[in-house]
Amino acid sequence: MAAEIFAKVEQIITDIQAANPQTAEDIEQFRIKYLGSKNTLKPLMGEMRNIPNEQKRDFGQLVNRAKQVAESKFQELKNAADAAADDQAAASIDLTVPGEPMNLGARHPLAVMMNKIISIFEKIGFEIAEEREIEDDWHNFTAMNTPEDHPARDMQDTYYLQNSTEMLLRTHTSSVQARTMTTQKPPIRILAPGRVYRNETISARSHCQFHQVEGLYIDEGVSFADLKQTLLYFSQEMFGEKTQIRLRPSYFPFTEPSAEMDVSCFICDAKGCNICKYTGWVEILGCGMVDPQVLENCGIDSKKYTGFAFGMGIERQAMMLYDINDIRLLFENDVRFLQQFQSAL
Repeated sequence: MAAEIFAKVEQIITDIQAANPQTAEDIEQFRIKYLGSKNTLKPLMGEMRNIPNEQKRDFGQLVNRAKQVAESKFQELKNAADAAADDQAAASIDLTVPGEPMNLGARHPLAVMMNKIISIFEKIGFEIAEEREIEDDWHNFTAMNTPEDHPARDMQDTYYLQNSTEMLLRTHTSSVQARTMTTQKPPIRILAPGRVYRNETISARSHCQFHQVEGLYIDEGVSFADLKQTLLYFSQEMFGEKTQIRLRPSYFPFTEPSAEMDVSCFICDAKGCNICKYTGWVEILGCGMVDPQVLENCGIDSKKYTGFAFGMGIERQAMMLYDINDIRLLFENDVRFLQQFQSAL
């Protein structure tokens, strides 16, 4: 009796090894027969009672071997079927069919301008400094020498947080300069790009949010000549090596002396056009020597150190460079508008 049962298991192992199902359905039937919940190997364990005690161990090992052979065979059959399916799918691909076109994106014109400005100043040692957009009154105004009665503090110009007269949305990236000067010791040479907010009526030429890039350089012996040469370098890198600049006296609470900088019109080559209002010059930024009081406010010895600062709006330059007549287009995310800049990657 025992010999017959052993032979029966051996025969099942032989059948498993010889099985060669081809289709997915046949492979599934193989799995059900040998590995399913009611497989043919299960009843064999019931034959254990007919096996002499000294052979029970060998019989148990033989049945386990049958299970392992069935599992191994099924995995082999499954892998072969999957590989055949992949080969068939690959063979069905017509490599001569033209590929489906892919819609390429493009950088936003503001990002293009911002990255270009940053790359120019990075070449001469300026490091990028970024800070929070929700700022406190001291870093945004007081540290930058803006007295409490200054018009820029008026609620009509500044977005204050609800029920707060101390926290606001920054009105310029000068607050980044203030935080840098209070946490770092000179020499300081940073570029502060970012988004700023002002409570202004939205129109074709103004918006309640826009982008700025401000620069700051503080060290011993920094002069207005250094400022002028830095801005000339920037202008010629940005608009062409023949670009000229001119500085006009102006006023900013955090610089003294202060100036507005114009560049020779890069649209008409300074011959006169509607962009430069037929003057040959285009205003692009404000600048000046850092007011000694600003240095003292931030804990820097104004008798030992001097510095210069400058700031420019990104939207205005993008509008001039790409001939955009409405600033609102830069914030509406209209795909038809953005598709025009696919070459500006």
